[in-house]
Amino acid sequence: LIYDSFAHYMVTEKGYDEDLLTLAPDSLDFCCKGLVLDIEEGNFLKLAEDGTVLRASHGTKSMTSEEILEMYGRREWKHFNTVSGMVSRTAKYYLYDNYFDLPGALLCARVVDCLDQHDRQKKYDFWKDMVSAIQHNYKITAFKEDCGMYFPEVKKHPDRYLQRCPESVKKWLKQLKSAGKILLLITSSHSDYCRLLCEHIIGNDFEEYFDIVITNALKPGFFSHTPNQRPFRTLENDEEQEALLSLDKPGWYSQGNAIQLYELLKKMTGKLDPKVVYFGDSMHSDIFPAHHYSNWETVFILEELLGDEVTVPAETESEPLEKKGKYEGDQPQAPYFVSEQWGSFFMDRLPGLENAEETLVCTWSCKCISAYSTIAIPTLEAIADLPLDYRFTRFSSNSSATAGYYPSPPRALLPNEESVTMK
Repeated sequence: LIYDSFAHYMVTEKGYDEDLLTLAPDSLDFCCKGLVLDIEEGNFLKLAEDGTVLRASHGTKSMTSEEILEMYGRREWKHFNTVSGMVSRTAKYYLYDNYFDLPGALLCARVVDCLDQHDRQKKYDFWKDMVSAIQHNYKITAFKEDCGMYFPEVKKHPDRYLQRCPESVKKWLKQLKSAGKILLLITSSHSDYCRLLCEHIIGNDFEEYFDIVITNALKPGFFSHTPNQRPFRTLENDEEQEALLSLDKPGWYSQGNAIQLYELLKKMTGKLDPKVVYFGDSMHSDIFPAHHYSNWETVFILEELLGDEVTVPAETESEPLEKKGKYEGDQPQAPYFVSEQWGSFFMDRLPGLENAEETLVCTWSCKCISAYSTIAIPTLEAIADLPLDYRFTRFSSNSSATAGYYPSPPRALLPNEESVTMK
């Protein structure tokens, strides 16, 4: 749906090739978290922890080791320092780090393919149109106005797109609240869309699960901006009202900043430095900024940890189960099959120069996990049945790159752990 809503805009409003509207099922294999789009070159890159390019594609077409060497050499990618310092995005590159963004990566890659059919570009200039497509489909008024393809379709068929929250997770949230914890929901979605999702996923009583709900939080700016730059606002009928000078009581708010939120938490808990544990699935919008600016504990929800659980009976299956299930039948499949084009999210081989051996290296995405998250889990369900005082091993507890993965590290990191201990 996300792919279609962007592609439709690019074709009808911006005059791009109509081929973009049709999607071959196997093309979804291109979608892999942790890729960086080098916008001006039209290339997608998978980076090692030191910024070396491990794999790359021009548009959707994989580049050979020779082509990668010729273009990027055996040195860190030129924007690596900027991107790695802030886990950031600019007009020159875009980091695809969550499932909501990923269909856009496939569309951008196909746009490059289409432009190349006419004439290989020196520098690509499609990004501004992509930004317009995103704004058209997701702008704050789009839900109310039934604008774009995305919101009208989710409103009409929520069951097609949303999975209900497991009972174990609802029970866990209630247990946390009964134990005196303050529960927050902080989302960059606007209040009307958030309400639709939560009512469908948790139930009409979803507001009872949370003490404070913050919508249109505009992360990562929520963490990095000052109260003056990003004040909290109240809502009436999903319309944002005047800015608040301070946050005085629990409730439902819009926009805002982590500094004033933390002041309210001090007041509510009666503690000078209340501990906050923040759960998120985007390194860019959740984990890095909550760790870096607010010094909160961070739990990274990483569905790639489920990839290990897929087993394929060799004799009976002509095709991998995860491929088959993804496009056939009504069962929604979780998007954690490993991309054949891009390989493991965690590790990859750096081809040897001339006759040298290839070496196994950690990806940059993998390094960020142990650098910025306290622990990483595949789903909330994985921890919902644990006692509330369960003690997790943190990534920072020793120099091991695998300590903080619960319930177990990804298989890719295990074969010989010594070689992947972080430098």
